[in-house]
This record gives sequence, structure tokens and C-alpha cells, in this order.
Amino acid sequence: MARGSGDGRDIGSRPAATGGPCAPTALLEPPCGAWFGAFVPHHKGNLSGKVRDYEKKIGRKLDIVYTYHDMSLVQGSRLEGQLLTEEERRVAADGHLLLLSWESKWWGGTAAQQPTWKQIADGELDESVIDVQARRVKEYGEKVFLSFDLEMDTRTPDNGTPEDYVRAYRHLHDRFRELGVTNVVWTWITTGYLGHADLIKRMYPGDEYVDWVAYNQYNYYLCHKAEWLSFAQTQRATHDWIRANISDEKPLMLSEFGTANDTTRPERQAQWYAEVPQVLKGLTGVKAALQWNSRDPGPHCDLSVAGDRAWAGLRDAVSDPYLNQPLG
Repeated sequence: MARGSGDGRDIGSRPAATGGPCAPTALLEPPCGAWFGAFVPHHKGNLSGKVRDYEKKIGRKLDIVYTYHDMSLVQGSRLEGQLLTEEERRVAADGHLLLLSWESKWWGGTAAQQPTWKQIADGELDESVIDVQARRVKEYGEKVFLSFDLEMDTRTPDNGTPEDYVRAYRHLHDRFRELGVTNVVWTWITTGYLGHADLIKRMYPGDEYVDWVAYNQYNYYLCHKAEWLSFAQTQRATHDWIRANISDEKPLMLSEFGTANDTTRPERQAQWYAEVPQVLKGLTGVKAALQWNSRDPGPHCDLSVAGDRAWAGLRDAVSDPYLNQPLG
């Protein structure tokens, strides 16, 4: 399917899926390669424009666009708690899959407004939040990736115990099912930090509740006062551990990957991204990789693409046929 930018620019095309061996599965798994996606910084009202700007720099369409939502009430013009905003629907209509990250937070809310896993598990948010959003997703109809509390291994004990998380996740999943929502691809996202290995295992909801397993690993470099790590070094150990300890058959997603910049060696970021396609081909079951094009809090923590040379390196990497699969 050839896909334009919607504004007359040609930013690449790829073959249409015809039901053959490379057509996506019912769980949006591309059998012949991997999706490429990104988190692109935006406000709730300018997502489509920011995505087009990013795509112009990489010379192609994104397969997956990653957005975040809290569990606040949908009130007035507030969109933070509203899954599938008009902007997200516009992006999807322009030929993208969506990964919606739903967090048990009320951004900017009071301490009393912050949801806990126990409250979610006990059904206290069903009528006001969960059912409202479940019906929106059902009405939308198209398949979407949905994550509940990404990096949950960093959220305990503030949100509750690991067991509380599992109960909350399962309740959310079951509530959607009870309401007839069949177009969600359930995506479980951990940090992948192996210092949390035992905790991560305790927080896995179970194979029947998870469609994709995902993790977020970076080359933080000076942001974490660490040594420079190649793309392979950031991914392989976690990949192998996930396969041995969580699932040896679920499709895997690098739900956030990226690198800090080395200002003393400006070519280094471009070289880091150039390694991505070849490494991905050796990571069994990894079917999607999403670049994080933003910053984390703290000095030296800007993980966005830094300059023309780095953009060129990423552009070359994501032109690899392995990362250009038929969407549908």
C-alpha cells in the first residue's frame, strides 16, 4: 500500500498486503519483519502535524504512533484521559497503527485523585473511567495496541503491591471483554531492567492476558553516568531474559529505544542507529521497535535525535526492508 503524507509530499511507499505470508496477523504481528514506530513529542491538539514533521525527517511513514493517557475523568476540553482523541483518529486514518499507553495517574491532579491499583482491581473506577473508555475503543472498531501502566516495575510501592498490579491489569482486561471490546491488542510494557528481574516476573499478568510483551531499554550514557552502550548491548541481555523467563513465544516489542548524544563525538549517535536493523534481525520474536524522540528529566538526558548526521543515520536504518512491512 502506497502511503502519502496527506499534504502532497511523497515520503515513501511499500507493498500492499494481499493476504499472503507477510500480511499482519489478527494480533497485528508482521510475520516477515518488524514495525517501526516512535514517540513524537506533541500536544494533544497537534499530534498529526508533529508526526508528519518526524516522517519528513526519516523519509517514510511510521507504522506505529505512540501516545500516552492518564485515568482522569473526561471533562470539558481535557483530553489527557480520553483514549482515541480526534487527533489520534486522524493519525490512524492516515495509515498508522496506534499504541495507547494508559497510566493509573491523574496528571496535575491532587493526591486524592490518583488512582491506585487496588481501586482499579476492586472496580471503583469502572463506571467513571474504565467503562467510558472501553466503549470509546469499541466504537472506534479498528485494532489498537493498549498498554496499562508501562514500566510498572517502577511504580510499586506507590501504586500498590505487585499482586495489586496483576489484579488491576486482569480486571481492566476482563472488564473490556465483558463490554464486548474485541479490538484491543494487549501490550505489557516493562522497563526490562534486569535489576528488577524478580519484580518483573511477579508483575506478569499471565499469557492469557497479554498479546505482546514489551520493554524499554536505552543507551543513557551520561544521563545515568554510565558507559556508552551500543544498540546491541542495550537490547540483547533483556531480550534473552524475557524469552527465558516471561515468554518464549509472544511477539516482542521494543516499545521505547534510543540513545543519548555524545557531544564530544557527534558521529556516535548516527553510528548507534545504523546498527539497529542488523541487530533486530537477530532478536527472536521482536516484531516492533519504537524510537523515543524526546528527553528524560535531568542533565545529559536528551534522548532525541541530535542533528542532521544523526537523522541521516536513523533514516538509513529505517529504510531497511526488514522495517518496511505491509500494513494491511
